[in-house]
Amino acid sequence: MSKARLVITAVLVEGRSQSQVARDYGVSQSWISRLIKRYTLDGDAAFEPRSKRPHTSPRRLPQHTIDLIIELRHTLTGKGLDAGPHTIAWHLQHHHHLQVSPASISRHLHAAGLVEPAPAKRPKSSYIRFAAAQPNERWQADFTHWRLTGGTDTEILSWLDDCTRYAISVTAHRRVTATTVVTEFTKAIAQHGIPYSTLTDNGMVFTTRFAGGKGGRNGYEAELHCQQSRNSPGMRGCPSRNSSPAVT
Repeated sequence: MSKARLVITAVLVEGRSQSQVARDYGVSQSWISRLIKRYTLDGDAAFEPRSKRPHTSPRRLPQHTIDLIIELRHTLTGKGLDAGPHTIAWHLQHHHHLQVSPASISRHLHAAGLVEPAPAKRPKSSYIRFAAAQPNERWQADFTHWRLTGGTDTEILSWLDDCTRYAISVTAHRRVTATTVVTEFTKAIAQHGIPYSTLTDNGMVFTTRFAGGKGGRNGYEAELHCQQSRNSPGMRGCPSRNSSPAVT
C-alpha cells in the first residue's frame, strides 16, 4: 500500500488529525492537505503521482499554424508541386509571415499521417557475421597505398587472421606485385602454418579470373594450388571478394 493511501486512510477513515499523521509518517502537514484536496477531486487517482509534464508548452505551434501547414500540404500536393517541409516553410515565411522550422513542419506532417513511412532498414541482427570460427581457418589479404613523409610512394601488404584479427604479416613495398604476394604468403605459411582458406579482393595480384584473357593461374593462384587449395574468386553475393577454400 502506498504512503498516500495510508495517509488518506488515517485521516478520513480513522479520523486522526493531520498534524498527528504528519508526525507518524514523516511528511509535512501541507502535503497532507494537498493530498486530501486532490483525493476529494480526483478520487483514487490521488494515490498515483501526477505527470511531471508541463501544463503548457510555450514552444508548441498554435493550432491555426498547424492547420495551415496541413492545408498547404494538401494544396501543393493537389497542384503536383513539391510539398516537403522546406517548401512549406518557404510558403509560410513569404506568404503568411510565419517562421517555422522544417523539422517542426515534418513532425506535424507525420503526426497528421500525411507522410508515408519509409521502409525500415534491415536489422543488423539479420546479417550473418562474416568471420572465421577458428584461427588459421581464413586469412584476409589486402594492400593499400601510402605516401611517406619524404614523398615516396609505397604500398603496404597485410595478411590478417579472420578469427583472431591477428596481423600475420604487414610489409611495405615500392609496388605490390603477384611475386610480392607469393613471397610474403610463403613466409607467413612458414611461420604460422597453412591456412584453411584465404580471402582477397579480385585484384590482378591475387587472381586473373576477371582479366579477360585466356592465361592460366597467376603466381599466387599457382602457390595456392601447390598448397592444395583451390581458388574461387568472385563469390555470389560478395562479388568484390575472392575466397580460396582448401580442399584438404
